[in-house]
Amino acid sequence: MNGDVLVIIPTYNERPSLPPIVQRVRAATPDAHILIVDDNSPDGTGDLADSLAAEDDHIEVLHRTAKNGLGAAYLAGFRWGMSRGFDVLVEMDADGSHRPEHLPAMLDALRCADAVIGSRWVPGGGVVNWPRHRQWLSQGGNRYTQLMLGLGVHDATAGYRAYRRSALERMDLSTVSSQGYCFQVDLTRRAAAAGLRIVEVPITFVEREQGDSKMSGAIVAEALWRVTQWGVTSRARHLAQRGCR
Repeated sequence: MNGDVLVIIPTYNERPSLPPIVQRVRAATPDAHILIVDDNSPDGTGDLADSLAAEDDHIEVLHRTAKNGLGAAYLAGFRWGMSRGFDVLVEMDADGSHRPEHLPAMLDALRCADAVIGSRWVPGGGVVNWPRHRQWLSQGGNRYTQLMLGLGVHDATAGYRAYRRSALERMDLSTVSSQGYCFQVDLTRRAAAAGLRIVEVPITFVEREQGDSKMSGAIVAEALWRVTQWGVTSRARHLAQRGCR
């Protein structure tokens, strides 16, 4: 499923990593289009993106005026792609941690799904160059998410994803305000609530070799707080419904 595919790559100070990741996407999925969503990077990433787009009619650039978070960047990319008729919209990091070589398998899985998650925590998946505490944090966070939200997904925090446009249209994206890992959990729970078919495809996640990680304590705290809030609200609603029977 390579026709009408848009790969959305948010950037903020990703000048060294952008050209190789774009080249790898173009090699792995020649028919797909790329949208680089730059948050006014002070290192000139946006200008570099414009240069890449000028040389390749499969590359577009969306310039935003400030760094407003990963979730907001993806939502802007979704709106851009959906308004232009793309049938499949892909989330991918700019730093190379999401291997473009996995994308053909993810798109193939989308033939029988509404959403595909590139999962680190299913058989065949894994991580490279991660310290032990990062693995514990990710696995523990996903187990907590499963417990609180009852999702049958092993890697709800994963950021490598492919969605059908029809799936995004059913998820009420206008009310999404979460960011970071929490944004990914939010979209997962919305997809599940909408009755969409979610498939996980194993990937190998490779820790970035250039630049700085965008992970922070604030991102982790937001995810913990929101997942807890969503879980408590869902259980309270379920109990109230049972009480009315």
